[in-house]
Amino acid sequence: MQVLVTGGAGFIGSNFLNFSVPKYPDRRFVNVDHLGYAANLANVAEIAKRPNYAFARVDITDADAVDRLFQENTPDLVVHFAAESHVDRSIVGPRAFIRTNIEGTFNLLEACRKHWPKGRGLFHHVSTDEVYGSLGDTGAFTETTAYDPSSPYSASKAASDHLVRAYARTYGLATKITNCSNNYGPYQFPEKLIPLTILNAIDRKPLPVYGQGLNVRDWLYVEDHCAAIWAVIEGGAPGRTYNVGGNNEVRNIDVVRQICRLLAEETGAREEELGALVTYVTDRPGHDQRYAIDATRIKTELRWSPRETFETGLRSTVRWYVANKAWVDEVRSGDYRKWIATNYGSRVQP
Repeated sequence: MQVLVTGGAGFIGSNFLNFSVPKYPDRRFVNVDHLGYAANLANVAEIAKRPNYAFARVDITDADAVDRLFQENTPDLVVHFAAESHVDRSIVGPRAFIRTNIEGTFNLLEACRKHWPKGRGLFHHVSTDEVYGSLGDTGAFTETTAYDPSSPYSASKAASDHLVRAYARTYGLATKITNCSNNYGPYQFPEKLIPLTILNAIDRKPLPVYGQGLNVRDWLYVEDHCAAIWAVIEGGAPGRTYNVGGNNEVRNIDVVRQICRLLAEETGAREEELGALVTYVTDRPGHDQRYAIDATRIKTELRWSPRETFETGLRSTVRWYVANKAWVDEVRSGDYRKWIATNYGSRVQP
């Protein structure tokens, strides 16, 4: 079996490959990535020399390149992670999100339609809970929750979800969709809340928190997400959607405080010194108040449940960033430094 993994040099995609390539030596995995700002082939360095791994530098917004990719590799399974994913960036520059998340998904679906005979292949689409919009103080997203995206990012992911379903219904393409909650863990590009907080705290820099930090997210450790995707690929019903959550609803300010506590325990720093670095910044436009996932379907149908609690997963993540200074130093250069300065520099509240 040949497996195309799009976005395999990014955060979740690289963790998926690191999880999968050793586990399935009889399957050939092709990492498809155009190596944008958040992609890093160092993320997959440990598996790069394995005989069942290959890399193809392809931009999924280039339809001809995607077609050539399918001609050269004839995949049986496409696991589609590739996406522009940072909400703040989508607010500043939405065009890239439309191109990658909508046009890129369209190009992949067209290649599947063209190259797969009827009854062959599976297209697994990895999406987000943000397509559902914002919750109040109670309730949780189910697979039948109406879509109500708030940002250009979530709108582009909602559109890609609809395209996948349309290709299943119109062309009979075998598809599955997973909508997951916020991921965290190793190799996450440090523009997202958890790695940004860890690294800024280590360097004794301000820890930016939107508004008063009261927005709530459900957190899912990335390896639990990888296991869930395989559970759906191998046992999920074609055409079905599965919500994947970590059962870890935490306010953003409490995430930051917990990181400060864990860093103090792991490094010997003073927790009070780290906590004093919290800096409240102007909230972003359209900031959803709360996300929560009802993962009953995947738990009952496929017997999947997350192994990590937020405490254990976050401690492992803190330890990884502390221990991988060389990776951090390489990533925290160029676009990253400029982006953080531009995004947060003028938004600090008095």
